[in-house]
Amino acid sequence: MIDQDPRREIAFTRNEALEELLTELNSAMGNAERTLELPVAPSLPVIFVVGPPRSGTTLVTQWLAASGRLAWPTNLLSRFYAAPYLGARIQQLLTDPRFNYRNELLGEHSVASFDSDLGKTRGLLQPNEFWYFWRRFFPLRWPEPLSAEQVAEVDGCGFVAGLAAIEAAFGKPFAAKAMLLQYNLTLLAELLPTSIFLHVHRDPVDNGLSILRARERFWGTNTHWYSARPPGTEDLLDRDPFEQVAGQILFTHRSIDAELRALPAYRTLRIDYESFCRDTAPTWSALVERCARQGFALDAEHDAPRTFSAQKPHASAEVRSQLAAALQRVMAGSAG
Repeated sequence: MIDQDPRREIAFTRNEALEELLTELNSAMGNAERTLELPVAPSLPVIFVVGPPRSGTTLVTQWLAASGRLAWPTNLLSRFYAAPYLGARIQQLLTDPRFNYRNELLGEHSVASFDSDLGKTRGLLQPNEFWYFWRRFFPLRWPEPLSAEQVAEVDGCGFVAGLAAIEAAFGKPFAAKAMLLQYNLTLLAELLPTSIFLHVHRDPVDNGLSILRARERFWGTNTHWYSARPPGTEDLLDRDPFEQVAGQILFTHRSIDAELRALPAYRTLRIDYESFCRDTAPTWSALVERCARQGFALDAEHDAPRTFSAQKPHASAEVRSQLAAALQRVMAGSAG
């Protein structure tokens, strides 16, 4: 089952009062932003993080944000999805020490936290999925392949201009998760010739266990589909939860790899979650090199941590064995 059941665990239900307020604010601010003369395309690299759900994409995005060398979609900026430039300037007013007048507004706004809850972070400046911004331009509710009819509805120029507006406000390369469009990376790469894609891999058994746990937390059961729907999802819906999450991981990597192979090597970067947690320095060095190929000198020094503690889900040996076997079955069944 995908998600026909409208009931989520109460912690994940929408705040309708907030939705109404954001709709009101963005209607007014969107009209105001359209009167401004802003660039129509980014001039700096745009860094996108992709990978299966629960693979470490949030941690990698938090690490990029903590570097101090990049711009990113914060929880505050996400509230201004129809006016990203004005939202960015408001964020600077509230949180940038350059604009702090006698400590009237500036509080403690840290990007040093690396906690998250099913991809959700806490704090004004923590990275956000930026769903509402992406959905303004791409007719998708969940990460899944666009149909031919949906491609015809894409507002690529609006999307590119929105990212350019954010770059104009911060004057830095923009980095964000691109999960909503990660099964349409050819389109995204064509829209943004300066884009660089960071493809995150995690031990597939640990990844699968984490997705199963996310299903239980989000729905209250592990029988409902959670998050991304890669090409081939329809072939998984009648299988047991172990084979479903196995296919979700394998088909996601297969789709991303197929599209990234068509790009020059300097526009892609594989990140192995466990190696990254042991030492992030090689990833930053590789990113510096790829930015240089785009003509941008990303500072070799940064403020993000050098190591992390890799998260390993608790599970019995039997459950791990069941998931490993499911991965083998799905892999064998999809090989042809």
